[in-house]
Amino acid sequence: MRPRVAVLVPVHDQAAFLPRALESLLAQEETAWEAVVVDDGSREPVTVPADPRLRLVRTDDNRGLGAALNRGLDETTAPVVAYLPADDVWFPAHLAGLLACLTDGVVLARADLDEPAGTSYAQLVQVAHRRTGDRWTERAELETDDLDRLMWSRVAARGTATGTGRVTCAWTRHPGQRSRAIRESSDGGLNVFRGRYRVAGPLRFASTDGGETDEVARYARFRERSYPPSPDGLRVLVVGELAFNPERVLALAERGHSLTGLWTPDGLGDSSVGPLPFGHVADLDRDRWRDGVRALAPDVVWAQLNWRAVPFAHAVRQAFPDLPFVWHFKEAPQRSIVRGEWPLLADLVCGADACLFATEEERDWFALALAGRVDPARLGVLDGDLPKRDRLDAPFSPRLSDADGQPHTVLAGRPSGLDLDWVLALADRGVHTHLYGQVRAPGATGSWTGWLDQALARAPGFVHVHPAVGPEDWVRELSRHDAGWLHRFDSANGGDLRRASWDDLNSPARLPVLLAAGLPLLQQANPGSLVAVERVLRADGTGLFYRSADDVAAALHEELGTRAGHAAAVAARERHVFDAHADRLVDLFRSIAR
Repeated sequence: MRPRVAVLVPVHDQAAFLPRALESLLAQEETAWEAVVVDDGSREPVTVPADPRLRLVRTDDNRGLGAALNRGLDETTAPVVAYLPADDVWFPAHLAGLLACLTDGVVLARADLDEPAGTSYAQLVQVAHRRTGDRWTERAELETDDLDRLMWSRVAARGTATGTGRVTCAWTRHPGQRSRAIRESSDGGLNVFRGRYRVAGPLRFASTDGGETDEVARYARFRERSYPPSPDGLRVLVVGELAFNPERVLALAERGHSLTGLWTPDGLGDSSVGPLPFGHVADLDRDRWRDGVRALAPDVVWAQLNWRAVPFAHAVRQAFPDLPFVWHFKEAPQRSIVRGEWPLLADLVCGADACLFATEEERDWFALALAGRVDPARLGVLDGDLPKRDRLDAPFSPRLSDADGQPHTVLAGRPSGLDLDWVLALADRGVHTHLYGQVRAPGATGSWTGWLDQALARAPGFVHVHPAVGPEDWVRELSRHDAGWLHRFDSANGGDLRRASWDDLNSPARLPVLLAAGLPLLQQANPGSLVAVERVLRADGTGLFYRSADDVAAALHEELGTRAGHAAAVAARERHVFDAHADRLVDLFRSIAR
């Protein structure tokens, strides 16, 4: 019997789900099908039941959903194509219902789900379409959760798309889903995706929760360079994650040191892990990392950076207590306490050969919190997430205020204390707010979703929304503005670090970004409290301090007249890049290497 429909079953590390999916395929009322299970580089055995209509094909490594589905198209011939991901389920009438909809002129049919997926695009499990010659977009061009962009829109443009109006399939919601690895609202993002699928090169990446990232363009200048090792160079094992500015580590490669990465399996979307998209850092196999560390015999372990890395860094330290070990921590001890990981963080700080913290206040906070356990002489200060100096090499752009005479401020990243009332108060005073890179993510990161529409409606012309701007465009894009927002918060520590919050201790990652663009920083003044970033801004002369919206407007109008803050930012920005501190870091490594 000639098959009426080709069923493509992609699987990657979902072997435990696969029998359920295939049972639902074998139970279909429509029996004239051919099916191919495409094992896209799973690290676990994948098997299929014996049925002449069903075949298994494999790839040695993960090549991505698009490539797997194109392989399935190549392996089949039926005139209609349907999709059954390994973790999803069809009900017995599913195929028959879809085929019944594919009448003359209908090119794509979509079944309903038993539980809505919460996306604007149809899930694979819902769809069958005529074989049109269209191909799935593959990883080299784009990785995204948006299946419209990957395929559906091209197919649907060839005719009519329709729905069956019936629930005949189930989309399974679970932590291992590809779409969850991509979407920030599901604790995913670019680096979660990279780590899960072990993507070896730079990605062009888009999430329906946020913007797009082209790592091919972003890191081209670094991939093209050569970093020959020096005869006296150190073998540095980088452990954990590298946060926002991962290419900073190449400052060590430029100095002739060899870098190897060992990455936490529990990352965040904006916390960089390997394989690193700019190259020049070899990776250890994370499934056999203990053997890899023994074979490498590094001169120093450089573990970092934020709270997500604490458990894995601790495991590496426990496994190799005799290796020289530097623990480089940025944020946030309070988060480790909430997660129940303070004992691990305390062990790292007390047991490392040396520790580095983002600010003097954070260093002193740890000295108090671990008094009697830690030697303060082993605690130093170096913000571990400073950008590479190369990001400064771009000309400033003409300012918007030079054309309209009104102050323009920029907020890059999460709102951090800005809300509807505050933005409207600024607009009433003629102050523009430009929001860059807002994403739909849990907690404070996505708080803008509750007020942005109102702000745009009530302050037209003064609230502006822009896509995320990458480091390759920081200077060109952000320098159009007059000042940048740091975190807006009220400090209540009254000069006592024991009462300090993370905002008091932190050096925001956006600070060097805004300085790179020559922008002075808007920072709420907190007199009588110890606030790390306020101390730094006052020392550098780069702060525009305020307590009210009137203060902001006054400070900005003064800045437009004098450009004193801009001059101070330009003078200070060379101190806020990683390269400026790399030699000091290497000296620390050499002092503990054995």
